[in-house]
Amino acid sequence: MSQQPPPRTVVVLAAGAGKRMKSGLPKVLHPLLGRTLVGHVLSAAAPLAADRTVVVVGHGADQVRAHLAEIAPQALPVLQADQLGTGHAVRVALAAVPDATGTVVVTYGDAPLLRPETLGGLVEAHERAGAAATVLAAEVPDPTGLGRIVRDADGQLQQIVEQRDTTPDQREIREINAGIYAFDADRLRDTLGKLSTGNAQGEEYLTDVFGLLRSAGEPVAVHVAPDHTETLGCNDRVELAGLRRLLRDRVNEAWMRSGVSLLDPETTWIDVTVALDRDAVVDQNTQLRGATVIGAGAQVGPDVTVVDTLVGPGATVVRSHAVGAEIGPSASVGPYAYLRPAARLAEKSKVGTFVEVKNSEVGVGSKVPHLTYVGDATIGEQSNIGAATVFVNYDGVRKHRTVIGDHARTGADNMFVAPVEVGDGAYTAAGSVIDQDVPAGAMAVARSRQRNIEGWVLKRRAGTAAAEAAERAGRAGSPGVSAGVTASEGEAMHVGTEPAGGACSTGDTATD
Repeated sequence: MSQQPPPRTVVVLAAGAGKRMKSGLPKVLHPLLGRTLVGHVLSAAAPLAADRTVVVVGHGADQVRAHLAEIAPQALPVLQADQLGTGHAVRVALAAVPDATGTVVVTYGDAPLLRPETLGGLVEAHERAGAAATVLAAEVPDPTGLGRIVRDADGQLQQIVEQRDTTPDQREIREINAGIYAFDADRLRDTLGKLSTGNAQGEEYLTDVFGLLRSAGEPVAVHVAPDHTETLGCNDRVELAGLRRLLRDRVNEAWMRSGVSLLDPETTWIDVTVALDRDAVVDQNTQLRGATVIGAGAQVGPDVTVVDTLVGPGATVVRSHAVGAEIGPSASVGPYAYLRPAARLAEKSKVGTFVEVKNSEVGVGSKVPHLTYVGDATIGEQSNIGAATVFVNYDGVRKHRTVIGDHARTGADNMFVAPVEVGDGAYTAAGSVIDQDVPAGAMAVARSRQRNIEGWVLKRRAGTAAAEAAERAGRAGSPGVSAGVTASEGEAMHVGTEPAGGACSTGDTATD
């Protein structure tokens, strides 16, 4: 029977000002592929199943508290009003949980690449050894600016020395303190009261706890991270960009190894919150963000941004932008389409070039091929929306809805003035403004009759290139359309006997 782990408390140090970020946003709230810096740290700590999670806040405390309420409401924010060092910050945290026992894990809030496995390995090694304190270390190419792990002749931890306090020999050490620790709660609490400010910074260093414990004969240990990049923090936006690239590469490699094709990983950015099924294909210059899900065999990209969107199996999205949308199986989007929140495309539907869809449903097999705005509408199954159509949904005060039935064919350059409904199998003529319901199977024509004024250009625009062209055409006997067409003849020309496909009668593009 496995032994139950001791109680655990996680302390996240997130009070620093982050001055070198030169930002009004607290450093720990800067975003990185789907989470904030502190959000990544809390996610890494979650598998520890800690009894308490304490986040020490200071700079921008109200902003950090509000963010924690969203992403980790169980976390306890504790204010460090004066930033007097890491040792002081941990004392403030433990004062808020005076009954904490077992293991206390301390980490910085700006270490977003830390893996849960590495943090878990630190805690397990600490508890297995029965150590008073264990530090996570890493071997780095350039230790400049970082605290050094100083070992004795037996390879045991002797002390942790901050960069400002190192000797010339100690500066050559490449094993550094990652700033992540595991402590025995009781021994930590006792030792924190013995910290001094006799150092270059005049602060209480948490790292001095290790020297004090060792001097008291307490066991201290070092656990080395398998990859030093996990321990990287950031002090400015250049370093933040470096972390973003490292995390991008890690995320992309994991997806490719799981059966997803990324055609150009260096230009593909996938948030850690995104899910992709096997055999999905992601082309170059693509961003997948938020709670996006990409189905099996779907093809996304190139030049696509998808945010909080479901892309169904076998769907294609090309050179488009989607936010809060749902794209059904085998549906087609783009190029140059914009799906806004609550756009829902059913199976095998199409939203084509320069089409915007918002808060609308496009039914199974229906097509909105090009140059159209669909807002607050329901389009039934197997219907076709003609080019240059606008669903006029706003009356200046409220939004209204348009309903297009199944197997409808709407003409090019239509305006649907909501609320309005077009019945199943109905047609609308090109150039119509539809502001009344159209019965099932009817043809709606809502436009004025064409009138040609013969000779107008020669009379009103004499001497222009247009007049000269008209005069030449007249001399050549070019055929024209008589202005004396009767109303019944005019109707027959536009809505009479339907040619195959109905394209001429409505101006639609049923085959696109």
